[in-house]
Amino acid sequence: MDKKVIGRVDKADFPLLNLEDVAIKIDTGAYTSSIHCDNIVEKEDALHCTFLDEEHPLYNGKEFIFKDYDVVFVRSSNGIMQQRYQVQSTIKIFGKIFKISLSLSARQEMRYPVLIGRKFLTKKFIVDPELTDVSFNLKTNEHKNSIKE
Repeated sequence: MDKKVIGRVDKADFPLLNLEDVAIKIDTGAYTSSIHCDNIVEKEDALHCTFLDEEHPLYNGKEFIFKDYDVVFVRSSNGIMQQRYQVQSTIKIFGKIFKISLSLSARQEMRYPVLIGRKFLTKKFIVDPELTDVSFNLKTNEHKNSIKE
């Protein structure tokens, strides 16, 4: 499989979550990928949480309910082990849809609502930290080229 070059940040779609053009940060120091959620509660045999992204008024505060989820232990950037919920979803980047595991975490202090880690990047992407929005710019240009005047 040919590896695509991805920059340090980009925007991606999450088709199963009905989210489009969400800012993502590529983090080769992180093993797992995570999405910024709050009010994460197990109730009625499901996991309920609220997506947080101030840049997207349509999505900010959107509630998600997951019937299928796992509990995992993740070592945070400060070295502390945390118990988190993990869900399976999809991500659309460079025009392709991939499966992705996302841990749910409160990332209030973080600038990007989604962090993409090595587990997802491996065998698919090469990271060039000088680049930004490579996939999003391709998507935008393809959309412009498809519009006929």
